[in-house]
Amino acid sequence: MSLIRWEPFSALEDSFNRFMPSLFGQWPRGFDGGRAELSWRPSADISETDKEYLIHAELPSVKKEDVKVTVDDGVITIAGERRQEKEDKSTKQHRVERFYGRFERSFFLPENVDSNAIRCENSDGVLTVHMPKAKADKPAPKQIKVE
Repeated sequence: MSLIRWEPFSALEDSFNRFMPSLFGQWPRGFDGGRAELSWRPSADISETDKEYLIHAELPSVKKEDVKVTVDDGVITIAGERRQEKEDKSTKQHRVERFYGRFERSFFLPENVDSNAIRCENSDGVLTVHMPKAKADKPAPKQIKVE
Protein backbone atom coordinates (compact mmCIF):
# COMPACT_ATOMS: atom_id res chain seq x y z
CA MET A 1 0.00 0.00 0.00
CA SER A 2 1.37 3.41 -0.88
CA LEU A 3 0.66 6.65 0.89
CA ILE A 4 -0.85 9.50 -1.09
CA ARG A 5 -0.70 13.07 0.13
CA TRP A 6 -4.19 14.39 0.81
CA GLU A 7 -5.02 17.64 -0.97
CA PRO A 8 -8.42 18.60 0.48
CA PHE A 9 -9.18 21.44 -1.89
CA SER A 10 -7.99 19.90 -5.17
CA ALA A 11 -10.86 17.40 -5.26
CA LEU A 12 -13.33 20.17 -4.47
CA GLU A 13 -11.87 22.37 -7.20
CA ASP A 14 -11.95 19.54 -9.76
CA SER A 15 -15.58 18.74 -8.93
CA PHE A 16 -16.55 22.39 -9.08
CA ASN A 17 -14.85 22.86 -12.48
CA ARG A 18 -16.44 19.66 -13.83
CA PHE A 19 -20.00 20.67 -12.95
CA MET A 20 -19.81 24.43 -13.49
CA PRO A 21 -17.23 24.96 -16.27
CA SER A 22 -19.16 27.51 -18.29
CA LEU A 23 -19.97 29.77 -15.36
CA PHE A 24 -16.89 29.62 -13.15
CA GLY A 25 -14.27 27.57 -15.00
CA GLN A 26 -11.88 30.43 -15.65
CA TRP A 27 -11.15 33.30 -13.30
CA PRO A 28 -9.15 36.42 -14.18
CA ARG A 29 -5.58 36.25 -12.87
CA GLY A 30 -4.46 39.76 -13.62
CA PHE A 31 -4.66 42.48 -16.19
CA ASP A 32 -2.49 43.08 -19.22
CA GLY A 33 -3.16 46.34 -21.02
CA GLY A 34 -6.78 46.42 -19.95
CA ARG A 35 -7.48 42.81 -20.92
CA ALA A 36 -7.94 40.22 -18.21
CA GLU A 37 -5.41 37.41 -18.40
CA LEU A 38 -7.33 34.18 -17.96
CA SER A 39 -5.70 31.03 -16.71
CA TRP A 40 -6.48 27.66 -18.18
CA ARG A 41 -5.72 24.07 -17.35
CA PRO A 42 -5.74 21.42 -20.05
CA SER A 43 -8.01 18.45 -19.40
CA ALA A 44 -6.24 15.21 -18.55
CA ASP A 45 -7.23 11.55 -18.32
CA ILE A 46 -5.17 9.08 -16.30
CA SER A 47 -5.38 5.35 -16.99
CA GLU A 48 -3.48 2.16 -16.25
CA THR A 49 -2.59 -0.99 -18.14
CA ASP A 50 -0.70 -4.07 -16.95
CA LYS A 51 2.60 -2.51 -18.02
CA GLU A 52 2.22 1.25 -17.57
CA TYR A 53 0.29 4.28 -16.39
CA LEU A 54 -0.87 6.79 -19.01
CA ILE A 55 -1.71 10.48 -18.91
CA HIS A 56 -3.59 11.89 -21.89
CA ALA A 57 -3.60 15.70 -21.78
CA GLU A 58 -5.55 17.79 -24.30
CA LEU A 59 -3.21 20.43 -25.72
CA PRO A 60 -4.79 21.71 -28.94
CA SER A 61 -2.79 24.39 -30.76
CA VAL A 62 0.21 23.88 -28.46
CA LYS A 63 3.48 23.16 -30.24
CA LYS A 64 5.64 20.39 -28.79
CA GLU A 65 8.46 22.92 -28.36
CA ASP A 66 6.20 24.84 -25.95
CA VAL A 67 5.58 21.83 -23.65
CA LYS A 68 7.88 20.74 -20.83
CA VAL A 69 7.37 17.54 -18.82
CA THR A 70 9.40 17.14 -15.62
CA VAL A 71 9.59 14.57 -12.82
CA ASP A 72 10.76 15.66 -9.39
CA ASP A 73 10.31 14.09 -5.97
CA GLY A 74 7.46 11.77 -6.99
CA VAL A 75 5.53 14.43 -8.93
CA ILE A 76 5.18 14.71 -12.70
CA THR A 77 4.47 18.18 -14.07
CA ILE A 78 3.22 19.12 -17.52
CA ALA A 79 3.79 22.81 -18.20
CA GLY A 80 3.82 25.01 -21.26
CA GLU A 81 2.20 27.82 -23.11
CA ARG A 82 -0.42 28.20 -25.81
CA ARG A 83 0.51 31.27 -27.81
CA GLN A 84 -2.08 33.55 -29.29
CA GLU A 85 -2.10 33.93 -33.04
CA LYS A 86 -0.99 37.28 -34.40
CA GLU A 87 -3.92 39.62 -34.69
CA ASP A 88 -4.90 40.44 -38.26
CA LYS A 89 -5.74 44.13 -38.49
CA SER A 90 -8.07 43.51 -41.46
CA THR A 91 -10.43 41.34 -39.39
CA LYS A 92 -12.66 42.30 -36.51
CA GLN A 93 -13.00 39.87 -33.60
CA HIS A 94 -16.60 39.39 -32.48
CA ARG A 95 -16.04 36.61 -29.96
CA VAL A 96 -12.94 34.96 -28.52
CA GLU A 97 -13.49 31.85 -26.39
CA ARG A 98 -10.13 30.09 -26.64
CA PHE A 99 -7.71 30.57 -23.78
CA TYR A 100 -4.07 31.42 -24.25
CA GLY A 101 -1.11 31.71 -21.95
CA ARG A 102 0.85 29.52 -19.58
CA PHE A 103 -0.50 26.34 -18.02
CA GLU A 104 0.72 23.78 -15.54
CA ARG A 105 -0.68 20.44 -14.29
CA SER A 106 0.99 18.26 -11.65
CA PHE A 107 0.21 14.70 -10.60
CA PHE A 108 1.63 12.44 -7.87
CA LEU A 109 3.34 9.35 -9.25
CA PRO A 110 2.62 5.89 -7.86
CA GLU A 111 5.59 4.32 -6.13
CA ASN A 112 5.99 1.59 -8.74
CA VAL A 113 6.74 3.93 -11.69
CA ASP A 114 10.13 3.63 -13.39
CA SER A 115 10.82 7.37 -13.63
CA ASN A 116 13.91 6.80 -15.84
CA ALA A 117 11.78 5.20 -18.57
CA ILE A 118 9.01 7.82 -18.84
CA ARG A 119 8.39 8.97 -22.41
CA CYS A 120 5.99 11.38 -24.11
CA GLU A 121 4.42 11.68 -27.52
CA ASN A 122 2.26 14.40 -29.02
CA SER A 123 -0.32 13.54 -31.66
CA ASP A 124 -3.41 15.39 -32.89
CA GLY A 125 -3.39 17.85 -30.00
CA VAL A 126 -3.13 15.18 -27.30
CA LEU A 127 0.03 14.71 -25.23
CA THR A 128 0.41 11.11 -24.08
CA VAL A 129 2.79 10.43 -21.20
CA HIS A 130 3.82 6.78 -20.85
CA MET A 131 4.99 5.86 -17.34
CA PRO A 132 6.16 2.22 -17.26
CA LYS A 133 5.68 0.24 -14.09
CA ALA A 134 8.90 -0.80 -12.35
CA LYS A 135 9.52 -4.49 -12.03
CA ALA A 136 9.16 -5.13 -8.32
CA ASP A 137 10.74 -8.13 -6.78
CA LYS A 138 8.19 -9.82 -4.58
CA PRO A 139 9.80 -10.74 -1.31
CA ALA A 140 9.75 -14.42 -0.53
CA PRO A 141 7.61 -15.30 2.45
CA LYS A 142 9.60 -15.99 5.57
CA GLN A 143 8.72 -17.15 8.99
CA ILE A 144 9.53 -14.96 11.96
CA LYS A 145 10.53 -16.76 15.13
CA VAL A 146 8.40 -15.86 18.12
CA GLU A 147 10.50 -15.37 21.25
